[in-house]
Amino acid sequence: MELGSTVAAVRSSRVLVGDEVRPAVIVIKDEKIHEILSDGGFSVDVGCEVLDVGDSLVMPGIVDCHVHVNEPGRTSWEGFWTATRAAAAGGVTTIVDMPLNSIPPTTTLGNFHEKLREATGKCFVDTAFWGGVIPGNQLELQPMIQAGVAGFKCFLIHSGVEEFPHVTDCDLHAAMKQLQNTGSVLLFHAERDVQQTSEENGDPSQYSTFLQSRPDVMEVEAIRTVTELCLQYQVRCHIVHLSSAKPLKLIQEARQAGAPLTVETTHHYLSLCAENIPAGATQFKCCPPIRGSINQEQLWSALKAGHIDMVVSDHSPCTPDLKRLDSGDFTQAWGGISSLQFGLPLFWSSASKRGFQLCDVVRLLSRKTAQLCSLDDQKGSLAPGYDADLVIWDPEREFKIKEASVHHKNKLTPYLGVTLHGVVCATIVRGRLVYREGSFCPEPLGKHLFVIPQRRNQAQL
Repeated sequence: MELGSTVAAVRSSRVLVGDEVRPAVIVIKDEKIHEILSDGGFSVDVGCEVLDVGDSLVMPGIVDCHVHVNEPGRTSWEGFWTATRAAAAGGVTTIVDMPLNSIPPTTTLGNFHEKLREATGKCFVDTAFWGGVIPGNQLELQPMIQAGVAGFKCFLIHSGVEEFPHVTDCDLHAAMKQLQNTGSVLLFHAERDVQQTSEENGDPSQYSTFLQSRPDVMEVEAIRTVTELCLQYQVRCHIVHLSSAKPLKLIQEARQAGAPLTVETTHHYLSLCAENIPAGATQFKCCPPIRGSINQEQLWSALKAGHIDMVVSDHSPCTPDLKRLDSGDFTQAWGGISSLQFGLPLFWSSASKRGFQLCDVVRLLSRKTAQLCSLDDQKGSLAPGYDADLVIWDPEREFKIKEASVHHKNKLTPYLGVTLHGVVCATIVRGRLVYREGSFCPEPLGKHLFVIPQRRNQAQL
């Protein structure tokens, strides 16, 4: 079957239907899953393109709702063409692009339209878009909701780029008033400056120096603010990239008190730990920081208990020079980790050892992420009526991450040389074969996804 062709049906001895892996044929019609048949109940029409994948596992494509594509303006860092190819190679069928670090950021209706123009004709997978909340842009929020952004992101601390300033409490109240009764969601980079800092005293090439400069209390205090706002306004709130387990109690208490609050963590916080980061290895720098192994196990426990809702990449690449590998200075290096292509095997390699099942992978990497951006009526589930977005992969098969197989624009990642379980064999987006065994369809077949306000409101009922 040629790349780019329309698949009429996918047959496998291992299809994840609900919580059960069984032989099945997924029949696809008009870009949607039409029906799921037991293997024996399917007869092939003449000329029907059936993709038989043997015993490779078929499940819903990954929905990665935290990706920094950085186009327009910083396309030397990444861009829609390379980001969405890397996504396809990783079994990711939908990405949601963050409002920064593009120039301009997605903080006005005009800037959103500019980003849409830039992304047109460049997306190999389906792409939705977050807007941003910055000081003074509260009157842009409702027009952006009407235009179809998935929701909004703000920072409670310096974002790292001047064109996306962080918000004050006053800005947050103004934004919350605009978002009330819209069904939209506000995402928080939840760190706050506190008095304590020790960065100045330590060796900047030692990871511990950087880690001490972003203590857990910065997340705790920021999340305290988020929970209070969420309870006060009853606007959906979401904490991005939780790295510290310490605020989990606050989050739980707020949810029990009725706060519509969700929380994600990332593959790097679950896969990497501070004790193993070598001196000068600035490819491991991100904010909030990768913390210690005890904290990591607490994150895994929270994930298992349902206290953390989903897992994302927070793919945040840059050009190699910004990582300051020559000096190895953690305090000066750009904070961000590239992992969009490897989320599924990264998660499965660690999660499978901790008793997580394949249905947990779908829940945490596809269904809950689709729910966050109100795309869960079309994305994130393998059921009739849903988009025919499928990842076909071999969970048991091992592979080593080598630079030549990395499809991100910039190849630097802390995972180079790491051996993982879970090889992605093929990716199908709305019934079209976009990736197979290292090759891509000749032209981008992804589309832009707009979150219609009426559908968003229904999704929250």
